[in-house]
Amino acid sequence: MIQIKTFYFNDLRVCTYVLWDSSKECVIVDPGCHTQSEQERLVKFIEETELKPVKLLNTHGHFDHVMGNAFVAKKWSIKTYIHPLDKPHLERALMQSELFGYNIEQPPLDTVDIDQGDKLSFGNSYLEVLYTPGHTQGGVSFYNKEDKIVITGDALFSGSIGRTDLPGGDYDQLMESLLNKIVKLGEEYRVYPGHGPYTTIGKELATNPFLHYE
Repeated sequence: MIQIKTFYFNDLRVCTYVLWDSSKECVIVDPGCHTQSEQERLVKFIEETELKPVKLLNTHGHFDHVMGNAFVAKKWSIKTYIHPLDKPHLERALMQSELFGYNIEQPPLDTVDIDQGDKLSFGNSYLEVLYTPGHTQGGVSFYNKEDKIVITGDALFSGSIGRTDLPGGDYDQLMESLLNKIVKLGEEYRVYPGHGPYTTIGKELATNPFLHYE
């Protein structure tokens, strides 16, 4: 069974997730840790829980979700997994972060490409890649069928959806990702978004104004 720890990092309150199982191997999703104290919180949890990070996973490449990529990759000597269409966001991360008043370390560009259907293993578990573009062209979600969980990045939130007015955003594409991929996983799936509290697909189908049809 996969266990999940949620951290809310940086001023934009990015959800950073640590997922692990009984093997103690873990993956770190969207490390948004920006300050030294945030980095120390992440390290303290991983060390006290005796976890071994084996992969860094990015749902997409926006700067707020990759602020801690360099730190995490160096600290645990692990690779970054991201869809190739979002790698340009990593290349522009320093410039994008400066526009919002942040100084971050350049995220590693020696990344591993991921796409629809890939299975990313850790310990006795895995996360499968669901290609869910719309917020960005290379946006992905990560899900596990046995535990019925899905990490949606900035595609789906509790009560809302990701913005599509940034470069590479496409509302129609995002709605197709939501309606034809994410919600079809099943109402019982627990949703872990890129910002805000967790929810379920069933709850969002019933209450989310972007998904709720009479």
